[in-house]
Amino acid sequence: MARLGLGRGWDCLFANDFDTLKTATYRDNFGGDHLHPGDVWAIDAGDLPGPADLAWASSPCQDVSLAGSRAGLGGARSSAFWGFWRLIEALDDQGRAPRVLVLENVAGLLNSAGGADFAAIGQAFAARGYRFGAVELNASAFLPQSRARAFIIATREAPYGLVSSVPGAVATAAVRRAFDSLPEPLRRHWLWWRLAAPYARNTTLADALEPDDAVAWRSKAQTAALLGQMSPLHRERLRKAAANGERITAPVYRRVRGTGPGKIQRAELRLDGLAGCLRTPGGGSSRQLLVIVDGGRTRSRLMTAREGARLMGLPEDYRLPAGATAAWRVIGDGVAVPVVRQLAAQILEPLIAGLPAIAAAE
Repeated sequence: MARLGLGRGWDCLFANDFDTLKTATYRDNFGGDHLHPGDVWAIDAGDLPGPADLAWASSPCQDVSLAGSRAGLGGARSSAFWGFWRLIEALDDQGRAPRVLVLENVAGLLNSAGGADFAAIGQAFAARGYRFGAVELNASAFLPQSRARAFIIATREAPYGLVSSVPGAVATAAVRRAFDSLPEPLRRHWLWWRLAAPYARNTTLADALEPDDAVAWRSKAQTAALLGQMSPLHRERLRKAAANGERITAPVYRRVRGTGPGKIQRAELRLDGLAGCLRTPGGGSSRQLLVIVDGGRTRSRLMTAREGARLMGLPEDYRLPAGATAAWRVIGDGVAVPVVRQLAAQILEPLIAGLPAIAAAE
């Protein structure tokens, strides 16, 4: 998905993932001549072409931790990020370090372990002569899905017109806290990246859905059970939203609330026209359900994989794995395509070309 967001102006020299399903999906969409499946710790710098303009890493959130740092080349228990960074260091020793680096992760990376994880990454960048900064972007600015992600962008290039001397309008509270948590020496390597606000999104969740007659609906009993799992507050919200007779499309998550013997599974909905953050079948709250109220009738169903792909900004001809569980494993771990495009257009491409920002206004 990062490759799609970068666009046709970029050539991918090397791609890697440990997950066989994801590598098969990548091969099905982009071919496999530059694809190297397997553990990043098993890759040698000699396997990498280059020098490259950009190295992009999207590592599992639990992998970016001090516990994985410098665990050694065996790497079986070490994090994917540090395996990636080992390669950057080796390329740098050979005079082939990428000009720009991007690390994408969940927004919690910015402040995890009280900022220690973020500082460890910043120290690694700074030790190799990279200046760095972070931005937090939510896919909801472009797509009807709430999906906040952090992007740490590091470079050795001169960032003409691409940075500010002070935090700009796009510097979220989490980014500011991440900067504040850095030791003073690391702050000298910091860059406040500038991004123009995207155009106002003009789509809602309903625009991404299949026609009613093209999907499988759950039974009346299943829908009643789902409504029964809602708290009185959520049921009242749904009733009020449907009272005006308009069609209501509400995504629903089932979550366990409470602790100990008082734990209970609740169905929680949102009525703001956005899907919640899409996840893999085995992660977090798993697949989203949809409750549709129309013409006095309330029905429910699972969101389809193709609908999920649209909510990630994937084109209609993007080939998903067969089977909903496999498809959601790919979708739920991805990065939203238009978010990457904004970063590419406003920071990465001008930075590599040595040009002023395309949209320099805050």
